[in-house]
Amino acid sequence: MVVSQLTIKCDCKVVCVNRCVSDLSLSLSLSLSLSLSLSLSLSPAVVAVSILLSLLLPLSLSCPKGCVCDGRTKVVDCRGRGLYDIPRHLQPDTLELHLQDNRIRGLVSMAFRDTPLLRVLDLSNNSITSVSPSTLLGLRGLQRLSLASNALRELDRRLLGPIRSLSHLDLSHNSLTGLPGAMGESLRNLSQLGLAHNRLQRLDKSLLENLEGLGHLSLKGNPWRCDCQVIGLKLWLETFLFRGGVVDEVSCSKPEEMKDKDLQNVPYQLFHSCMTTSYNYLFSNIHHLESDRSNRGHTHGNTHGNGNPHGPLGMGEGYGGGGSGLPECEPKQRPRPVNLRHAIATVIVTGVVCGIVLMMMLAAAVYGCAYAALMAKYQRELKKSEETSKGDHGSADEKEPLENAIA
Repeated sequence: MVVSQLTIKCDCKVVCVNRCVSDLSLSLSLSLSLSLSLSLSLSPAVVAVSILLSLLLPLSLSCPKGCVCDGRTKVVDCRGRGLYDIPRHLQPDTLELHLQDNRIRGLVSMAFRDTPLLRVLDLSNNSITSVSPSTLLGLRGLQRLSLASNALRELDRRLLGPIRSLSHLDLSHNSLTGLPGAMGESLRNLSQLGLAHNRLQRLDKSLLENLEGLGHLSLKGNPWRCDCQVIGLKLWLETFLFRGGVVDEVSCSKPEEMKDKDLQNVPYQLFHSCMTTSYNYLFSNIHHLESDRSNRGHTHGNTHGNGNPHGPLGMGEGYGGGGSGLPECEPKQRPRPVNLRHAIATVIVTGVVCGIVLMMMLAAAVYGCAYAALMAKYQRELKKSEETSKGDHGSADEKEPLENAIA
C-alpha cells in the first residue's frame, strides 16, 4: 500500500493518523511517503510525532533478530539460531516459517497469531514436549506441518481442529504411543503422513477411515503388536495398497512368534486365532449378560421384600463397605461347563428328524417312479388299441367295393 501526495495538518489530530498507520503496519507492508505542509511554525510536539512515526514503522516491519526474511517470497528462515521460543514481530503476511534445529521446548496457546496467512510451518528437530490444543488456532490455511524429531508423547485431538487444508503432516521420530481417532476429521485432505519411529502399537480404526485422500504413509520403526487388535490396520492397509497408496514396512514386534515379520505376510495364522478369540469373547459376553440379568431380577425381588436397596448383602457391607452396588464392581461368575447330556440328546433328535425326512423323500421317489411306469404302460396299450382299430376299419372298406362289383 502506497500513501503519497497527502497534505496533513500536524496538530493534535495527527495522533490518530499515527495510531492508524501503526495498526496497518501490523497487517500490511506499507510504503509510506508523507508530504507535510505546515500551516503553523514547527513546535516540539510536531517534532516528537515525526520522530515517533519514523521509529515505529521500521520496528513493525523489521525481521526478527537472527532470522532471514525474504520480502518477495514471504519466507522467514530462523533455523539453527538457538531459539527457545517462537520469535516475535513476525510480518503478518509471512507464508513460510522455518524454525527447525532450535531449542524450543513447548508451544503455547495461539503461538502463531501474528502470522494468520502461514502455509508452511517447520518445527522439526527441536525439544518440544508439549503442545497446547490451541497452538495452531487461526492458521486455517496451513498446508504443511512438521513436528518431526521432537519429544512428543501425545497430541490433543483439538490441535488440528480448525485446519481443513492440511496436506502434509510429519510426526516421525517422536515418542507417540497413539493418535486420537477424533483427529481424523482434520486429516481428510491429507496426502502424506509420517508416523515412523514412534512407539505406536496400533492405530485407531476411526482415524484410518478418515484418511480418504492419503497417498503416502510411513509407519516403519514402531513396535507394532500383531494381535487381534491390529486386524483393522491390516485390512485397511490392503485396501490402501489396492487403491495405489504407498506404505513402508509394518514390522511386528510382539508376540514373539511373529517378531520381525511384516504384518502383510501373516494373514492366516492371525485370522485363525482371532476367530476363536472372537467367538469365545462373544459367548462369554452372552453368558455374563444372562447372569447379570438374572442377578438383577433376584436383587429386585429382595429389595421389595427386605427394603434394602442394595440387595441381601447390602453390596457395600458385603464387599468392603463401598455401598456402590454397581454391576461392574461385582465379581464375574465363571462360565458353566457345557452339559454333554444335552449335546447327546440334541444329536439324537437331529438324527431322528433327518431319518424321517430321508424316508419321506425315498417314499416320494418310489411313488414317482411307479406312477411314471404305470403311465408309460397305459400309453403303450392305448397306442396299440388305436392301431388295431385302424386296421379293422381298413379291411371293411376293401370288401365293400368288391361286393358292389359282383352285384
